[in-house]
Amino acid sequence: MIILKSKAELEVMREAGRIVALTHQELAKAIKPGVTTKQLDEIAETFIRSMGAVPSFKGYGGFPGSICASVNEELVHGIPGKRVLQEGDIISIDIGAQFQGYHGDSAWTYPVGKISAENEKLLRVTEESLFKGIEKAVPGGRLSDISHAIQVHAEAAGFTLVREYVGHGIGQNLHEDPQVPNYGPPDRGPRLKPGMVLAIEPMVNAGERYVRTLEDNWTVVTLDRKTCAHFEHTIAITEDGYEIFTRT
Repeated sequence: MIILKSKAELEVMREAGRIVALTHQELAKAIKPGVTTKQLDEIAETFIRSMGAVPSFKGYGGFPGSICASVNEELVHGIPGKRVLQEGDIISIDIGAQFQGYHGDSAWTYPVGKISAENEKLLRVTEESLFKGIEKAVPGGRLSDISHAIQVHAEAAGFTLVREYVGHGIGQNLHEDPQVPNYGPPDRGPRLKPGMVLAIEPMVNAGERYVRTLEDNWTVVTLDRKTCAHFEHTIAITEDGYEIFTRT
């Protein structure tokens, strides 16, 4: 069941999204060679709590971190720990914050120092794919219009879309209906209506689309160990378009 949010609920979610965006800004300043993913996790948790919110991910399904920190071939759900960032790495940071009972959720993939031209292209195209999808998030459209726009843009650049993990509705629960795949034909699925809030999140691989989960039962990596990127915004469908909550 897709839950339409009231104006009052949207106001709270707008603040939850703002907190997530500000947390990303704090981490962006700290991402550099020599930093551990655990240090980034500590920065994020301290900042989120200082804003009167709590990390959405900490304890979610038993996840131990406040953020997901996924490096290079790690796609999603990387557990923060002792891993030291190296020059040339890329790191996907997924952040959730719960504020007054409602969640915001956003992921971004960052370069660590100077990265390869291939990885620069991967990050650029994945971010562009996110916004291509968001452009289709308008009232009267269909859910799969978002999915199709993401797929067309990423594949035209020579990349592949992960199919095992998808975007989602969000509100009082971190994951709500509907699921928002990053692939598929247009003009399918529910009509988009004002009050829907969606976390749109393309996950794009430099190589083949296949992934697997490591022995920690969390970290998802590309099967061919090539790099991957993950970009995500929480957006609301409005009367005349959309609003991105997870940016300042």
